[in-house]
Amino acid sequence: MSGHWDEWPPAKPIRVDGGIKARSKRGAIGEHWWSRRFIGVLESYGMSGRLARGRSYARAGQVLDFELAQGKVTARVQGSRVRPYQVRIGVLPLTTAQWRRVQDRLASQALFRAKLLAGEMPHEIEEVFAECGTPLFPKSAADLDMHCSCPDWGVPCKHLAAVCYVLAEEFDRDPFGMLAWRGKGRDELLTELRRIQGGGTGQNAAANRLAAATGAGLDVTAPPLEECLDGFWSPGLSPARLRALAAAPDAAAPDLLLRMFPPPPVMVRGKDLADVLALAYQRLAADDLPTPGS
Repeated sequence: MSGHWDEWPPAKPIRVDGGIKARSKRGAIGEHWWSRRFIGVLESYGMSGRLARGRSYARAGQVLDFELAQGKVTARVQGSRVRPYQVRIGVLPLTTAQWRRVQDRLASQALFRAKLLAGEMPHEIEEVFAECGTPLFPKSAADLDMHCSCPDWGVPCKHLAAVCYVLAEEFDRDPFGMLAWRGKGRDELLTELRRIQGGGTGQNAAANRLAAATGAGLDVTAPPLEECLDGFWSPGLSPARLRALAAAPDAAAPDLLLRMFPPPPVMVRGKDLADVLALAYQRLAADDLPTPGS
């Protein structure tokens, strides 16, 4: 056969049914800032050209299966050969000491803690990791261990790239998957945040709970009441300033307080107290919704 091997047309992948298809059908993949940031970080390593080769694979459902665990992602991708290729993307998990610093920093900010407990990923979380000396995303391509069983020696090959896009959409579905990849799953992280938040006893514990609920610290050094009676009833902010303050977001979960302050393990008519209260909060929120035409 004449001609050089690199002049041959690329082999077409074997089409499969039931694969993991990317939800995005055109344009960039990634709905939320964290998934777009993940792809952007990979492209910053000079991978943009090779990543694009895997986008069609991801959209065609060539990724057969996919598993995310601490420090690694494994998958099978159907290529042009009968046997699917084995793909692995590894990243170094944070150490226990590194996670402790991150958790303490997250727990110290009521806004971060509230968003995480509500299942949201605060945009500032990347800065928190950076301030703790442990970037959330890999700093360079050398921090990623990418391997595929295909014969293409380029990294990433189109099979690895397809898994990267599937991984980005998995982060869209569950942002805590990004943290689990770095070594701390959702349940473990939220348990630690609640434990740190509930630390202390007596007045200190009460101050912590008040600070968590209001998003502000408790000033225990304020002067005695008898020394500030003249200005006790004066507002701290002018009416104009109060009107200028941003309103609280409407999207807060009705049972957010339950997530921040879990109730004691008490049964009410055979049901857990937390479930009873959660249902009550949901009904109260529904009653507050405006009716059509109002």
